[in-house]
Amino acid sequence: MKPIRVYHYDAFSKVRNKGNPAGVVLNGDELTEEEMQEIACKVGFNETSFPIKSEVADIKIRFFTPGHEMNLCGHATMATVYALKTKGLLGDKTHITIETKAGVLPVSIQSTSESNMYITMKQAPPIFKEFKGSKEALAKSIGLEASDIDDNLPILYGSTGTWTLLIPIKQLEAFKRMKPNNNYFPTILKEMPKTSVHPFCMETYDPDADMHARHFSSPYSGTIEDAVTGTASGVMGAYYAIYIHTNHEGPLHLIVEQGYEMEKDGRVMVQVSKNNESFDVAITGNAVYVQDFEVLLDK
Repeated sequence: MKPIRVYHYDAFSKVRNKGNPAGVVLNGDELTEEEMQEIACKVGFNETSFPIKSEVADIKIRFFTPGHEMNLCGHATMATVYALKTKGLLGDKTHITIETKAGVLPVSIQSTSESNMYITMKQAPPIFKEFKGSKEALAKSIGLEASDIDDNLPILYGSTGTWTLLIPIKQLEAFKRMKPNNNYFPTILKEMPKTSVHPFCMETYDPDADMHARHFSSPYSGTIEDAVTGTASGVMGAYYAIYIHTNHEGPLHLIVEQGYEMEKDGRVMVQVSKNNESFDVAITGNAVYVQDFEVLLDK
C-alpha cells in the first residue's frame, strides 16, 4: 500500500466549504496514469489534478474525474496554481504557461496576500455545435418541462476546452426544481453522448452577477453535479457574446454565479473579447486551502 498526500482546495471562493472542491497531488511525476485515476476515484471530488513536468510549458496539469481523464478543468487549475504559488513552487512568477490536453494556455496571478489571490487562465477558442435531440426529453432529464426552456435562445454544445451542453432556462425558480437523471443523458445527447449538461439563465440571486447556472456531470465521470465550473463558465461567456449581447463593443466582463442549490455558491469572472472571427475567453477566480489527507494506492 502506497500513501499519497492529497491537498484539498475549494476554488472560486475564499470561504472554506464553498465553491468547488478539488484535490491536488504535487508528486504527479512519480505516478502512472493508472495510479492517477485510482487516486481521483478514491478522493471522489469532481476533479483531482496532478501537476507534472512539461517540455513545452512551465508546467503540465492532468485532470481526472473519478471515472476518466479530462482535457481541461477550470476549478482544478485554480486550485493547482494556488497550491503551487502559496507553497513557493512558482517563485516570483506572476505569468506562467500550463500544458493541458486542450493546448498550452497562459495563466496570470495577481496577489497581495495568500487570502487575496486572483488567478486568470485563458481558455481555448470557443466552438459550438447544434443540439438536434428532443427538447422535451432533455427537459425531463433534468426534472423540468420543455416550457421551462427559453425558446428565444439556441440549445448548443459548446467548448473552450471541455464540451458541455448549454441549455437556456427562462426563470431562476426552475433551478430549485431541477433533479438530474444523469444516466439518461447519453440517450438524449446522441451527437455527443459523453457531454455534461449546463442549464443557465439571466436571472441571478446576486445583483452583481450576470448569469446563474448549474452543471450536471456526464454519467461516465462518476459524479452527479459540479458546484462551480470554470470551463463551462468560459464557454457561457462566449455564448453570451454571440447570442445574447450581440451589439457590444470592446471586451465583455461577466460574473457567473453557481453552486447556490448545493449550498456551495461561488463566482467565476469571465472576460470575452473579439479576436478576428473568433473570441478570446479567459476566466478569473480564487481558491482557499481546506485540508490535506492521505489515500492509499492498492499496489
